[in-house]
Amino acid sequence: MTTNGDARTMEKTHFARYSAVIRTTNGNVMDERLLMAQDGPLQVYYAPFEHVNRDAKVAIVGITPGKTQMKNALHEAKRQMLVGTTEGEILRLAKSTAGFSGPMRLNLTALLDRIGLGERLGLASSAELFSSARHRLHTCSVLPFPTFVSGDDYRGTPDPLKRPFLREQIRQHFEPVVKELRSAFFLPLGPVPTRVLLALAGEGLLDRDRVLDGMPHPSGANGERINYFLGKKSRECLSGKTDATALDRAREELVKRVGRIAD
Repeated sequence: MTTNGDARTMEKTHFARYSAVIRTTNGNVMDERLLMAQDGPLQVYYAPFEHVNRDAKVAIVGITPGKTQMKNALHEAKRQMLVGTTEGEILRLAKSTAGFSGPMRLNLTALLDRIGLGERLGLASSAELFSSARHRLHTCSVLPFPTFVSGDDYRGTPDPLKRPFLREQIRQHFEPVVKELRSAFFLPLGPVPTRVLLALAGEGLLDRDRVLDGMPHPSGANGERINYFLGKKSRECLSGKTDATALDRAREELVKRVGRIAD
């Protein structure tokens, strides 16, 4: 396993260390100058995702940024640097380019409204979290910096809690984010972020009730579970792959937890 830089000071020097590279990058996300750490086929690259919205009420948590998100963030950071934008604003704007869009955002906002999140936050719809109420949302990943396996997007294998290299990435880069978001509720998208957040809760790093787990992933490939969760498909019409009882239980528990979010 190799790493570039001292982990104890890394969080304060990421952008400063890589800003010169960003200025000269030609859009190649696998630029070796952006490589932060490596362990065999696992590679972690820098992209400007450090911004943390400390006032967020909700944090949506994925696995890791993919190549598209990384490319968009690097492009926006470079563009802002060339016009003299301040570092803090560069990081905020670069991070915002990686937000959800298209069908996934539509599914996500529908699911969030189904558990009462928009109403609890005083919004007409959870869709406002991606526009006028963006200041109440933080998006992040359990592996905050783009992580790849043999050059492909990392999708959860090997297990990040069992692979020491990946567990260390979580410790260095995600746990500090969790600690900064003192009043946020964490919504994991999929089983990997769920396992990581529950593990951190088990270690006492956040309250278990602040983890809003159990909601179907908003991916279009998850249509049947989404439609049942939203009440658009009846139990009788489900295939054997969908556990209606588990989804009902998860929805009920999520509604209870959302009800505990302070205004």
